[in-house]
Amino acid sequence: MSQEFWAVQPHERVALKCDLPEHGLKKGDVATLVDYVPHPEGEEHGCVLEMFNALGESIAVVAVRESEVEGLHADEVLSVRPLAKVG
Repeated sequence: MSQEFWAVQPHERVALKCDLPEHGLKKGDVATLVDYVPHPEGEEHGCVLEMFNALGESIAVVAVRESEVEGLHADEVLSVRPLAKVG
């Protein structure tokens, strides 16, 4: 378990560390951490994330591995991009 990441509390923002093409999401997209999900067999924990568009409308709820997200840092800047087409 990454000590830095688990310091992030539910409802705080995190960033994806990889693309999720099945949802049209890309590395660097910002999400809100909804909850942590412990792995039932002691393997890598998961996270439930809610994704929002630039207007604040919910567009997806996804479950990812802990290693696929990271906390945000003060020296980072948010930006916008069109949502990738799925399929």
